[in-house]
Amino acid sequence: MKRRTTQARTFSILAALLALALLVGACGAQPTPVPVPTTAPAAAAPVPTTAPAVPAPEPTKAPEVKPTEAPKVDMGSLVFFSTQFVPVEEAEKFRAILKDGGFDFTGSEEGPLLDLVTAEAQAGKGTVDVVGALHGTFPPLQKVDAMANMADLADDLSANRSFTEAYLETGLLGTEDYLYYVPWMQATYIMAAHKDALQYLPAGADINALTWEQLGEWCKAIYDKTGTARCGFPQAGLFHRFLEGYMWPSFTGGMVSDFQSNEAAAMLAWLRDDLWPYVSPQSINYSFMQEPLLSGEVWVAFDHTARLLDAFNQKPDEFVAFPAPSGSAGLGFMPVIVGLGIPKTAPNPEAAKAAIDYLTTPDVQARVLKELGFFPVVSGVDTSDLPAGIAIP
Repeated sequence: MKRRTTQARTFSILAALLALALLVGACGAQPTPVPVPTTAPAAAAPVPTTAPAVPAPEPTKAPEVKPTEAPKVDMGSLVFFSTQFVPVEEAEKFRAILKDGGFDFTGSEEGPLLDLVTAEAQAGKGTVDVVGALHGTFPPLQKVDAMANMADLADDLSANRSFTEAYLETGLLGTEDYLYYVPWMQATYIMAAHKDALQYLPAGADINALTWEQLGEWCKAIYDKTGTARCGFPQAGLFHRFLEGYMWPSFTGGMVSDFQSNEAAAMLAWLRDDLWPYVSPQSINYSFMQEPLLSGEVWVAFDHTARLLDAFNQKPDEFVAFPAPSGSAGLGFMPVIVGLGIPKTAPNPEAAKAAIDYLTTPDVQARVLKELGFFPVVSGVDTSDLPAGIAIP
């Protein structure tokens, strides 16, 4: 009974608390007031500001690009063989010209040079870088296939100099496009006379159009009047050029094909009987005719232009130049064409090309003309200040 009363009392208390909670909730709930909208104050317009001046960047310079320099060629190792300027007096002048190019040369006679280059071609290994020689030296080297084709080099060089076209064609040696040498220089042979000899010319003779018979009469007249044989020839020098380039062609019309002919026999008989008795016996010792001309031993002479140079330079008012005489077949003439070639076995081909470049520049060609008497093969050579021996009329 007591337990039931306690439970009833507890229940009553809970019910009272529940009723109280409901009553408080009903009386205290208030509606949430709706907020009155308010107008936000107008924002002030921003004051424009000036951005601080930023200095313009200075222009940057592009990095300087230096041209790539071609590798330097060692000219000191160049081996240059030349059949020209072999005599000591010529070699000294030529070496002074080469010194500015940084190289030297070795003088050689044609035979030993041909043997050397041929042997090196056959061995497939060489020592010679450049060959400087007369046109006639190159056909034997062509035959053994010893020389490189110079056509590309000639084209490159022609960009800043102009070669005489005829000499380029000569260097082809009969081929269409294989150039065996680049033209280097040219010369020829002439006659020279002291003016004291002119009074003894045959009557009516034109010194610029002599015949061989008139030359013989002239030399005889000098001998008869002075008692001395004063005509001279370089028998220790280039006398063979006198025979093969002038006498044989003008008497026979040729050299090789007419070497043995009736005309050649008649020519030699005339030479023996009508000219040689009046030729200075010292001719057998003459290499350069300029020396006996200057000394007065000889009054009339034949020689290479370069080997008469000193006479015309030292005493230009005392000597005259004139062509060789004509014969029954006409006037013989031998041009001297000198070329520069590179053997296939050259150990320094780039140095060889540089040497040929140097030797064929107009400035160097002018020096060779003035100092050694060989004429240029390129245009643009300054001839305004030639020595008297070169500028002879």
